Amino acid sequence: MKKGFDPKNLATKDLHQLIIGSVAPRPIAFVSTFDENGNLNLAPYSFFNAFSSNPPILVFSSNRRVTNNSTKDTLHNILTTKKAVINAVSYDIVRQMSLSSVEFDPGVSEFEKVGLTPQPSHVIDVPGVKESPVNMECVVKDIIALGEHGGAGHLIICEVVYISIDENKFTDGKLDPYKLDLMARMGRNYYVRANGDAIMEIHQSVTDKPIGFDGLPDDIVKSNILTGNEIAAMACLLQFPDAEEKQKVLQTHFNGIKPAKELLHQKAAVLIREKKWKKHWHC
Repeated sequence: MKKGFDPKNLATKDLHQLIIGSVAPRPIAFVSTFDENGNLNLAPYSFFNAFSSNPPILVFSSNRRVTNNSTKDTLHNILTTKKAVINAVSYDIVRQMSLSSVEFDPGVSEFEKVGLTPQPSHVIDVPGVKESPVNMECVVKDIIALGEHGGAGHLIICEVVYISIDENKFTDGKLDPYKLDLMARMGRNYYVRANGDAIMEIHQSVTDKPIGFDGLPDDIVKSNILTGNEIAAMACLLQFPDAEEKQKVLQTHFNGIKPAKELLHQKAAVLIREKKWKKHWHC
């Protein structure tokens, strides 16, 4: 049974926690800006994502404070300059990123407060974070206010004009998620580190047509042993194993004797987890 909530009946702070706890993990935009006097600002935003590759568009939201309905320095600076650098947050700087979320007085440089280094950009005059593995220089195309009360967001639509990436974060010319070691935001005080067992690779062809759940035998689809993920792995097959292939499996794992379906399903689950059917998979 699921617990239901009507947003209209919740305090903003409670609704906020339900949203950020459910929409998770979220990437973190570590945004550097400066004001009209050149004072640097650095702040993290997890209402953030990429929305287009051509043109390259990133969007993050700077929300009004729930406590007093005030807006943040980042928004003020961007309204003035229409420029920002969005820096990636790796594990190496996650505590410094968290420290930068403190509401320091306007004009105070979070770079100095949290011990990070301004790095000159290539196209715009706003500096990035030297210690960040990725710096995306942006010009702001639009700002969309979503409301006038505490908790309301401002969608800040940014076009990327230059990207700088640490050359040590590539393997065979492609970005390596293990080397990037990025952090993401969850609800309350929780974060997730995109490394180790948190990373998994799932290949899914979008052109080859798999057999799908409706192409599997009924006993597999309704199995009490196989999980939905394991059944989906079989549903990715372009064709179900023929009689000869089935016999090879029986010979290899059951001495040629067909066991009860429960044992077959248990063995299938093991083979799928160990990717022993990989030659048949297209997802």
